Amino acid sequence: MKLPSAPRLPVSKVLLLASCLGALPAFAQSPAANTDWPEYLGGKTRNIYSPLGQITRENVAKLEPAWTFDTGDVGEYQANNLIMDGVLYTPSPSRQVIALDAASGKERWRWDPAKERSGKGSGRQRGLVFWRNPEGGKRRLFTGVGGLLFALDAATGQVIRSFGKEGAVDLASGLNTPGVIYQDTLILGGVGGKGAVRALDARTGEQRWIFNLIPQPGEAGYDTWPPEAWKTATGLMPWCGQSLDEERGIVYVATKTAEPDFYGGARHGMNLFANCLVALNAKTGQRLWHFQIVHHDLLDKDLPCPPVLLTVTHEGKKIDAVAQGTKHGRLFVFNRVTGEPLWPIEERSVPASTLRGEQAWPTQPMPVKPPPLMRQQYTEADVSDLSPETHQMTLDRVRASPNFGPFPAPSLNETVMFPGFDGGMEWGGGAADPEGVYYVNVNEIPWLMQMVETRRADGTPLVPGEKDFMIYCAACHGLDRKGNATAAFPSLVDVSQRKTREEIERITRQGGGRMPNFASMPEPQRTAILNYVLNEPVSATRQEAGIPSNTAAAAVAAESAVPPDYAFTGFNRWVDKDGYPAIKPPWGTLNAVDLNTGEIKWKVPLGEYPELTARGIPPTGTENYGGPLVTAGGLIFIGASADETFRAFDKNTGQVLWKTKLPFSGNATPSTYMLNGRQYVVISAGGGKSGRPAGGKLVAFALP
Repeated sequence: MKLPSAPRLPVSKVLLLASCLGALPAFAQSPAANTDWPEYLGGKTRNIYSPLGQITRENVAKLEPAWTFDTGDVGEYQANNLIMDGVLYTPSPSRQVIALDAASGKERWRWDPAKERSGKGSGRQRGLVFWRNPEGGKRRLFTGVGGLLFALDAATGQVIRSFGKEGAVDLASGLNTPGVIYQDTLILGGVGGKGAVRALDARTGEQRWIFNLIPQPGEAGYDTWPPEAWKTATGLMPWCGQSLDEERGIVYVATKTAEPDFYGGARHGMNLFANCLVALNAKTGQRLWHFQIVHHDLLDKDLPCPPVLLTVTHEGKKIDAVAQGTKHGRLFVFNRVTGEPLWPIEERSVPASTLRGEQAWPTQPMPVKPPPLMRQQYTEADVSDLSPETHQMTLDRVRASPNFGPFPAPSLNETVMFPGFDGGMEWGGGAADPEGVYYVNVNEIPWLMQMVETRRADGTPLVPGEKDFMIYCAACHGLDRKGNATAAFPSLVDVSQRKTREEIERITRQGGGRMPNFASMPEPQRTAILNYVLNEPVSATRQEAGIPSNTAAAAVAAESAVPPDYAFTGFNRWVDKDGYPAIKPPWGTLNAVDLNTGEIKWKVPLGEYPELTARGIPPTGTENYGGPLVTAGGLIFIGASADETFRAFDKNTGQVLWKTKLPFSGNATPSTYMLNGRQYVVISAGGGKSGRPAGGKLVAFALP
């Protein structure tokens, strides 16, 4: 006989009763029953750590879905979600901002940028900025769409029209990672355009200060570029986010590669402040110190994740440190006040360039500690062992296209690029606990790299726009303009049937999806590229664009007069005939690094392919995107892997304690929060990476 169920008491009454009986753990007896996740990656230190401990090693296996929410979008949903005052805020794959009840997942409001002058948004957006105005307690959210920064009322989702111009500031660059608030100032970077870090008044949007990452005459670093480079150089935008030492008023910025990424013949020198960790005075923008992690980058080794602030015990002393991960799997650790490295960093020789006009930097910095978190060279011992056929295929290829370590000089000969273009570490970031241990996921995927001359085989000159397309566009869209579906780069072969010229021009100026903006590119140059892509006659469209004929003639003359340049053939993963990475596993790992000692504590595979496991092959790890969350409960939560699985690891050993399937891969960094005495862990599940299915769902987990 089924007995009637007992009535369910409200959580508050359950907590009160348990407290009276002495059954509540210490954390729940604290007056602060609610704990927010108010900042991107958990806090301004970007350490992705939570002091919550309701979910522990002992009970994590009981986790179950608390609620699920479908954004209605499909795309690379990579948001690290904010939770404030019982409300969860998420940016969807189409850059809508949605507010949900954090206990139930019920929608409260939704803001759609399609109704604003920016138009509909697209492309990966990894988070929002929340700011509470101390004058009256008004709360704001800052979000970027189409080169515009909007301020929204956090209570209603309405645009705050007093901010900027009718509610938005024109950044002239994209924004996929949120900035950071210092007092009443929003400090942020961007994607595309000239390199700069900017600080805006959080109330009005007025610019407070700017730090030029491409130094102008009289500024430090100017002599590391050709004299006039500051007028035309692009790149360097700090797209991966900033961290803040709020007490000291220091903001830490990790920067991108200078452009073009793979040929630096027009930008000889070290190219400060590209590929740098830069410490700035958060109030004034004054540079305090910097360290360049890659000199004169030719390999797209932009710093991929925000600097992480933590405290370690080094040589018997407590040190406030900053740790910066890299695409080549190295971890650089500095005293965050002085910029002194905690362990020696050596300049080691790297291969010279054979391309005409290139001056590759002869050395690159390598920290003595910690040791690399991944293999630093693909040797014959690393060829795939999945089958005899795959073994022979990879052996033949690596003999014909050898790998020269993490810094091969781009050349006309194909080479295996390993570490690969997507890491090592990537944008998901590293987590750090109060004990000084740093946790990070790493990719070990080989890619193929090759350059081509930007001239025809018969020596005839290229049509106007073709060379610039090869230099600026072909890396993503392919020399044949067919794109790369696996990497989510669209084909341009029939783009004129999908978009008008005006729409395409707007995207080139503002950016869109994974594409940065080219607002600073001279108009004749951008027009010539569009003509080439759209196969339009040069003369007619030049006249329509109002470009004088002498300018057009000069452009054509310049194309044929200058010695040939080089272009990158594109981002090509090296996979075997079945689509698996063409290297011996592991293909993805989760790592714990003790930054008190500089030693790796443990390393385990992250992700698996069930069909390979069924063949008796141990878990290989998979390509992974999104970061780890570490908690006081002794756990690391991470999705990231290409198997639609969310996992909890023991932070001391790396043992998997719990795992569950997600509707799509969780290519995002999770958040955790306490509401009404119940701890939740929530992750954005959008897939779309590594050729996996795409969607746009949020899934929250809690104990029963």
